[in-house]
Amino acid sequence: MGTMFDLAFWLAAPFWALMILAPKWSWTRRIVASPWIVAPTLAVWAVLAVPRFPELWVEVTRPSLAGFAAFLRDDGAVALIWAQVIAWDLFIGRWMYLESRRRDIHPLIMGPLLVFTILLSPIGFPVFLALRNRFPTREPAAA
Repeated sequence: MGTMFDLAFWLAAPFWALMILAPKWSWTRRIVASPWIVAPTLAVWAVLAVPRFPELWVEVTRPSLAGFAAFLRDDGAVALIWAQVIAWDLFIGRWMYLESRRRDIHPLIMGPLLVFTILLSPIGFPVFLALRNRFPTREPAAA
């Protein structure tokens, strides 16, 4: 299970690297424009979730702290939740990146903020939301 746990992150890492290290490269925007960049990590989630789906379904439809704690005693369950978190963080980071390019927020501001979002998205995301209001959009919003 350790391999799947690690794989979830390493499949997302190249997209983070593009957004942080090459934010103005034309290929970065083309690649990150697709919401499908989360698919490899979600594939890890699916591989881990399928054999545990009955238990997972119980925990998401009738959540309880005790039940969720019991579910997470299984290494595979921890890895699938990790894959879900990694995919969600990447999706949030993707939106932040695209919004920062649209608003022309300097990469030296966004790079550290994206790193922070990888580590603690519940803090990085609201910080970005507060910051983005200080930068007007450069182009009309896409429909």
